[in-house]
Amino acid sequence: MYSVSDLRKGLKIEIDGVPYNIAEFSFLKPGKGQAVYTCRLKNLITGASMVQNYRSNESLDECHIEEKQLRYSYKDGTNYIFTDEDYAEVTIPESVLGQGVNYLMDDIKVTVLFHNVRPIEVTFPNFIEKKVIYSEPGARGDTANNVTKAATLEGDWTIQVPLFVNEGDTIKIDTRTGEYADRVSKK
Repeated sequence: MYSVSDLRKGLKIEIDGVPYNIAEFSFLKPGKGQAVYTCRLKNLITGASMVQNYRSNESLDECHIEEKQLRYSYKDGTNYIFTDEDYAEVTIPESVLGQGVNYLMDDIKVTVLFHNVRPIEVTFPNFIEKKVIYSEPGARGDTANNVTKAATLEGDWTIQVPLFVNEGDTIKIDTRTGEYADRVSKK
């Protein structure tokens, strides 16, 4: 149990069995009465946020969150199988991975957040490298602006890349935004 005086940004708490992260925190001490702690909470499962007020005499439940380093192994239907350092298999549904299914490659290391043995969030490395398998040739012309074209990457995933990127090139992608970051090597 946490007391309200333990609240701070980044602390994870549990309300009615649902894990929340404190995104913002403020404290108000009026002239009369008890202090009021106002928190903007982010639901760790759905991503929804809400504002909650607490008085100084209230207490909050601790959130039982576990973080593990896992490696991607293979896909089984709509589930993805990962292994830990002891080669125990962990199944993560596609709904938890979201856009991250595009970043999966053999043996990629990810950080998985578990709440009561249930995976709720997967964090990928900041950058990954993928090979361009199809891209239209870049048209010359208006290069004063940031001109892009569509490129299909390994795993049948399409993103926007600069005109100078060609088929066979390896590019770096920022997993936080899902956008092109840099060209690693030419064909």
